[in-house]
Amino acid sequence: MGKSKVLIIGGTGYLGRRLVKASLAQGHETYILHREEIGVDIDKVEMLISFKMQGAHLVPGSFKDLNSLVEAVKLVDVVICAISGVHIRSHQILLQLKLVEAIKEAGNVKRFLPSEFGMDPGKLMDTAMDPGKVTLDEKMVVRKAIEEAGIPFTYVSANCFAGYFLGGLCQIGKILPSRDVVTIYGDGNKKAIYNNEDDIATYTIKTIDDPRTLNKTIYISPPKNILSQREVVQTWEKLIGKELQKITLSKEDFLASMKVLDYAQQVGLSHYHDVCYEGCLTRFKIGDEEEASKLYPEVKCTTVEDYLKRYV
Repeated sequence: MGKSKVLIIGGTGYLGRRLVKASLAQGHETYILHREEIGVDIDKVEMLISFKMQGAHLVPGSFKDLNSLVEAVKLVDVVICAISGVHIRSHQILLQLKLVEAIKEAGNVKRFLPSEFGMDPGKLMDTAMDPGKVTLDEKMVVRKAIEEAGIPFTYVSANCFAGYFLGGLCQIGKILPSRDVVTIYGDGNKKAIYNNEDDIATYTIKTIDDPRTLNKTIYISPPKNILSQREVVQTWEKLIGKELQKITLSKEDFLASMKVLDYAQQVGLSHYHDVCYEGCLTRFKIGDEEEASKLYPEVKCTTVEDYLKRYV
């Protein structure tokens, strides 16, 4: 059996562009939805042209036009959606309901991977803090629609994106590591899971033709990348040969600081609260058959230390 044809929606986004590269690298005939909403964003247009020159196909379509989505979906076997779920940018999770409708109407899709790629809403929606819980609730609305439509699926839970978490030593609003001072959330000992975005894309594409991942949630949780904030900071200190000054931020002070922020910022900080103060990502156990690095040992996973070396 040949490799599946893949349609990627959100192919110029932060994760989407990596999914396109991974799909092409793994030999899939790759299609990218060229949405009219891209307008005159020259950087995104040039990225699409670059992907076309690498062998990808550009397919016109819009969430405002159901027929265009249906026609795009009919070209492929697998649909991957990577539209943004981040409130501080362009939160679009529920747009996927139109995509579910199109996939159901087309009737040919063997696998749909919706825009998940963070926390697993199925595990965490009951304990997530408001207003951040809205993101998980909306992902569950999309899941319900997928499953009620009888669409084959794989959900990918990628936990923490390294660029956003490791780059700033797990500090909110920082994406480059300090060489002097770091803020520690609570005791700094709650474990989280950090993944290189390129690895997330590689693992995601690995799942699409794998019968073991059909109608399941797959977690990207390499054991070496399960660290506390203090362990992340210690890894950085070892690399630069210097101990950082540490300032502790209590949970109470963290929550108080949220009150002056706008809604979108509060949503983002709610997720940080759940990860850094509650340790939500490591509260539940997963089996080897659910974990990407166990399913695909041939992938050389980027460790936290290796990732941090880029900043030295």
